[in-house]
Amino acid sequence: MATADGWEGALGTGDGPLLGRDPFDEAVGSDPFVARLEQIALLAPPRALRAPRLQAVAPLRTEPAAPPAPAREARRPATPLRRRRASTPSLVEVELPEALGLLDRLIGEDERRRLAAIAHLVDGDTPFDRYGFSPEVTRTAFPIFHALYRWYFRVASTGHEHLPAEGPALLVGNHGGLLPFDGAMTILDVLLHSDPPRLARTIVDRWAGTLPWINVFYARVGQVVGTRENFSDLLDDGQLVLVFPEGMDGVRKPITQRYRVQGFHVGFIEQALRARAPIVPVAILGSDDQAPILADLKPLARILGLPFLPVTPTFPWLGPLGLLPYPVRYRIVYGEPLCYHERFGPEGAEDARLVRYLANQVRRAVQVLIDRSRS
Repeated sequence: MATADGWEGALGTGDGPLLGRDPFDEAVGSDPFVARLEQIALLAPPRALRAPRLQAVAPLRTEPAAPPAPAREARRPATPLRRRRASTPSLVEVELPEALGLLDRLIGEDERRRLAAIAHLVDGDTPFDRYGFSPEVTRTAFPIFHALYRWYFRVASTGHEHLPAEGPALLVGNHGGLLPFDGAMTILDVLLHSDPPRLARTIVDRWAGTLPWINVFYARVGQVVGTRENFSDLLDDGQLVLVFPEGMDGVRKPITQRYRVQGFHVGFIEQALRARAPIVPVAILGSDDQAPILADLKPLARILGLPFLPVTPTFPWLGPLGLLPYPVRYRIVYGEPLCYHERFGPEGAEDARLVRYLANQVRRAVQVLIDRSRS
């Protein structure tokens, strides 16, 4: 459901957080999270927003002249989040919820238990978590995506034993296919093959945060706009984070580069080292076949303000319908976790050469998984 283009731009420019603050800290009449997404859609150059944002937050501080890091930790309800992580229910501990509506009756009892289990991510009486995730919206959308998972893409997967049962971790996969069904299918696969059930939180590109309606839907089903603070907070909360370090380069690669992993941006390595989180390489087969790109109309894309403008066997000839994915079979393979944090520790994130080297090692691990799975 997401992409993660431009780690160095989205995570490394020093811009302030766009969605990093808990939207329910203030009592307002409308949904504050939707208002925040609307702000992203109307962004001026990011640095122009830094001063107003600091001025708006400063009056809320209870201690004068507090340094930035302690102030962020004070705003973040760290203790309750850790308690929820420790009490994540397994399937046998979850009471089977009643089926509501026709779509709910189309899925099995196991799937309904898994959806009920991830509701622990929302604390208290609020309908959303701090990133905008809504268990109710996810429950409504799940039957549709589950039908795509089971009947359209016919997903098969292996290596589930490598998925961490708890604690912070990164899933790092290859990216492709124009529309982000590779992310959606991976999220469903993790949810359906983990116990306690885990919701993978995909880091999405800031450009996706500017798309009306789509940006809110992404957030409601658990995906998070890619800022440095959001990434760090997700790992601090002990959550499972899905990233595609190729970014847009993976999505727009031509048919001649099918299943050739493009260069990785390195921000995810820094975050993994600082959070002491293992990295699980993921090979996703099928995404590069769902919409093969024959050409990229870059001049026209620049005029329209788009990241790229592809030409496929069906687009633009069939209009928007030409963007729909072909019914290819998906295969997802999880590799052995890479625990670089055990050797290099958080201080390794400050060594730019080390970070680049480790990013290339993860890229190589993903490529090896792809090559083995295709043979």
